[in-house]
Amino acid sequence: MATIQIDRLLETVVRKGASDLHLAVGKPPTLRLHGGLRELATKVLEPEDTTSLMKSITPERVQQEFEETGSGDFGFAFGDAARFRVSIFKQKGCCSLVLRQIPNKILTFQQIGLPAMAEQVCRRPRGLFLVTGPTGSGKSTTLAAMINWINEQFDRHIITMEDPIEFYHPHKKSIVVQREVGVDVPNFAEAIRRALRQDPDIMLVGEMRDLATIGAAITAAETGHLVFGTLHTNGAASTINRIIDAFPSDMQEQIRVQLANNLIAVLSQTLCPRIDTEGRCAAYEFMYVTPSIQNLIRDNKVFRIDSDIQTGKKYGMMLLDDNLYGHFLAGRISAEEAIDKSKNPGAMVDRMRRDGHMLDEAVDEALLAEADDVAASGAGQATAGGGAANEADRAAQIAKNRERMMKAK
Repeated sequence: MATIQIDRLLETVVRKGASDLHLAVGKPPTLRLHGGLRELATKVLEPEDTTSLMKSITPERVQQEFEETGSGDFGFAFGDAARFRVSIFKQKGCCSLVLRQIPNKILTFQQIGLPAMAEQVCRRPRGLFLVTGPTGSGKSTTLAAMINWINEQFDRHIITMEDPIEFYHPHKKSIVVQREVGVDVPNFAEAIRRALRQDPDIMLVGEMRDLATIGAAITAAETGHLVFGTLHTNGAASTINRIIDAFPSDMQEQIRVQLANNLIAVLSQTLCPRIDTEGRCAAYEFMYVTPSIQNLIRDNKVFRIDSDIQTGKKYGMMLLDDNLYGHFLAGRISAEEAIDKSKNPGAMVDRMRRDGHMLDEAVDEALLAEADDVAASGAGQATAGGGAANEADRAAQIAKNRERMMKAK
């Protein structure tokens, strides 16, 4: 009975195009569809239901890990329809599951909306390329598209290290070897160390989550390999800080030099629900490492990187907030979504109201206050040394902006 039920649930996930299936005691099975949660019209799950569903799809080794540690992760194929990455865990003494759908079809650069320079990154013979963002932001989908493109275009030996394996890559022009952490190799750091002896051209590190893995990935790039990796960071500058801060203080100067010499680019992305059609679109921040950015990393002036990204449009560079604003102007996402996902919400509100956009319920008093601060700061820079008259003009403009925003709500 449980097998039939899980099959029906997974068929529903695939048919509706949901990203996740949540199975928790006290709630009906719930889908994450276009970023929101949608309950299915079935019975409320009891503890024996979730346990039975878990046992119907979970390998024995993971069931044993679940009993010992209270959690476990694995991947499995649902026929030819899709693959699923599964996380099982205990909560309040009961079993819960989250199943993430991994489509069998790998998207193209154009379908994802990657910057044109992404193709140039894939052509590089060596270096480190990082895709970052929160959980569920499409990092795995982006990396799968890049590995698939290389696989179709070049004869390379590609080694992926994942936990668990998500997208399956058949051999095309390249040889693609996929190693699963916990099954084929004990951990990421060991997988990278072993890979260096396996004649690789390209490595994909599923998650750079600890010091040993980060260090091994940088070393692999330094020794002449193209390394793709992921981090749960938001933005290029915070990614660099996260890597450097992972090391002891007496090693950070050396890591800055290594990172400056070997980092190719950082792509930070997030997914936004669309308002013009069903589905979601990716908003990204892209930093391509130029000689100027190399110097900023070496000199510990990462806080100035955003300025270089703003002036680096010829390299395809773009700040996340600029990309979000472009999606908003094109009618793909709402003002509220652009503000919520931006790195500087106050600046986004100020930008929208300066361009005359009515924001309705997307803005609360706190955001209005932030936007006023941004406006005051910008006006102060533009009129530095202008005296009390300029201060009065600026205050009057802020009051006028606030009045217009409140009328629009």
